[in-house]
Amino acid sequence: MDNVQPRTVRTARSLSRAAARQESRKDYITGICLLLVVVCLWTASNFITQDLFDDGFDAPFWITYLNTSSFALYLLPILTKHLVRQVSRDEEEVSRGRTREGYEPLVSNAPTADVSNIAAAELLEDHSSDENPEALPPLTTPETARLAGWFCLLWFIANWTLAVALRYTTVASATILSSMSGFFTLAVGRLFRVETLTLVKIFAVCTSFGGVVLVSLSDSSEAQRSGPSSGGNPVDVPFGRAPIVGDVLALVSAFVYAMYVVFLKVRVREESRVDMQLFFGFVGLFNIVACLPIGVLLHFIHLEQFTVPSSKRVIVGILVNMAITLSSDYIYVLAMLKTTPLVVTIGLSLTMPLAVMGDFILHKPVKLQVIVGAMVVLFSFIIVGLENLKVDKQPDLISGRPLNQTGAADVRLEEDVGLEESRIES
Repeated sequence: MDNVQPRTVRTARSLSRAAARQESRKDYITGICLLLVVVCLWTASNFITQDLFDDGFDAPFWITYLNTSSFALYLLPILTKHLVRQVSRDEEEVSRGRTREGYEPLVSNAPTADVSNIAAAELLEDHSSDENPEALPPLTTPETARLAGWFCLLWFIANWTLAVALRYTTVASATILSSMSGFFTLAVGRLFRVETLTLVKIFAVCTSFGGVVLVSLSDSSEAQRSGPSSGGNPVDVPFGRAPIVGDVLALVSAFVYAMYVVFLKVRVREESRVDMQLFFGFVGLFNIVACLPIGVLLHFIHLEQFTVPSSKRVIVGILVNMAITLSSDYIYVLAMLKTTPLVVTIGLSLTMPLAVMGDFILHKPVKLQVIVGAMVVLFSFIIVGLENLKVDKQPDLISGRPLNQTGAADVRLEEDVGLEESRIES
């Protein structure tokens, strides 16, 4: 009889781990589907942003600022629920106070019931801790606010530097250098032990970069033959047309992108730990408060002046772009938490094959080089997607064993330390 119970516990735990792996695989597939939705939305946003530039609204800072500020709308339903809950609580306390006047409770078996309920709760808690001993508690509101503050800073820098880079260098050069984010994401992700370094992943990153190079160089040669664009207004920028400045800014954008996507994965781990609406609401609020002085400064030093949109077409484009950002970035973070930083990084390059498909639909001529580059990008995404499905079995090139065996516990967060100390005390 003594050996039966440990054997039953081991069987239950193995079944629990199998169920957890199955659930993780479902989450991964869901994340891939969400990522494809993001690719479609971001491709549409790129076309709209290009139209805004062509219509004369050449203000990358203010476009980024307005898009990010739209996240503050997520706070409205939260505040509404809080106010409704507060009003109902006050009414309940008033009614409860009226009914208690002259009331004397009868002697009952309530203490015995309470003891049994407490015992049952402790039993369930012990059972849940055995099933998932490494579970981390949800982020509190102050922790969510701090996380949103750092994310807002990194996200804005990554998007703004890429937009400004297009003023100093060519679109092809900026696109190629910004696609270096795949290498940065793999390196930084491995440093923080959220990405397993394998030969397949290195090959996928290299092929994705090669596909971006093919498409970008084709676009560059096409632009040189057709001459300068007639759309938009010429803008005087500091340093003149300095390609080295634009190239550096594009590299900075790629590196900061890798930092914030890995930062989120390390800090959050699982989507269940964070209230996504509250998180993005804080991001929008911090963006409104912190970035507005920067925009005013850029306006007065004539680095980027704010101009009122001159047509209804521009206003509609700005509003639609804000709506796309409001939904797409929310879905993007969900996709990243359900998959890995490298998957979403390479997956965002799928905007190129989608753009090629759009050109076919619009009956625009597409060069063979562009088609080949788009297919290479698609091939690299399929490779890295299949690789991560079997990540538990893949040995890491540095440690020589699967990363999940050593765990991501080498990254010591405040939540991990606090949870471990509480378990030791108990």
